[in-house]
Amino acid sequence: MPLSFIQIFSISKPIIGMIHLAGANRAEKLRRALDELTIYEEEGVDGAIIEDYHGDFRDVRAALLGSRDHTIIRGVNILKGRANPFDYATLCGGKFVQLDNIQTPDLDLDDYNKSRKQLDVSVFGGVRFKYTRETGNPLEQDLREAQTRCEAIVTTGAGTGIETPLVKLKEFRAIMGNFPLIVGAGVTASNVYGQLIVTDGAIVGSYFKPNGDTQLPVDRAKVRELMEIVRGLR
Repeated sequence: MPLSFIQIFSISKPIIGMIHLAGANRAEKLRRALDELTIYEEEGVDGAIIEDYHGDFRDVRAALLGSRDHTIIRGVNILKGRANPFDYATLCGGKFVQLDNIQTPDLDLDDYNKSRKQLDVSVFGGVRFKYTRETGNPLEQDLREAQTRCEAIVTTGAGTGIETPLVKLKEFRAIMGNFPLIVGAGVTASNVYGQLIVTDGAIVGSYFKPNGDTQLPVDRAKVRELMEIVRGLR
């Protein structure tokens, strides 16, 4: 049975850093991914998502296998192709997968439910997530359905690096009650305090890169700055 959000992250308000798999070639993508995981571990980031944003499923596989000695909690997000993220998560003892859209009609429910039954991997599912189409249903209907399909709900603003509006997060919270809510984009040192007051955790990607450029390596100083603020909330 999949672990709950609280079981995966025993600490309050976890921060999950993105691994974008950028680099000039496959070897550099792997080296950078492992370097960035090390920075996250050393600076107290609570988890990491290995994502094929600038790579492909082979880069994800290499990073997962190469990260087995790392202690940070890891998850997977497969954006491209038809690779099954559940299968990939198990390569490194991963605890969760992120799906940008957990909503009908973009979800093959039969295939999805089969994967969930076979593998005890938790799901952080997107609702009204950046770059995904909306269902046309009322928000409450979308959220109630999503709560039956995942262990935490993730939402964002309009795009990568764009702040998720607080009014949107508060609207989600009012409907969801205590069900875990993660802010999935646009978190910075300037807004993290306010965002985490409403949500249960945050996924941080572009803010950890110089000038928000996801092609560049993680900036340790930016990671440290944000985590110092987060520790004040715990």
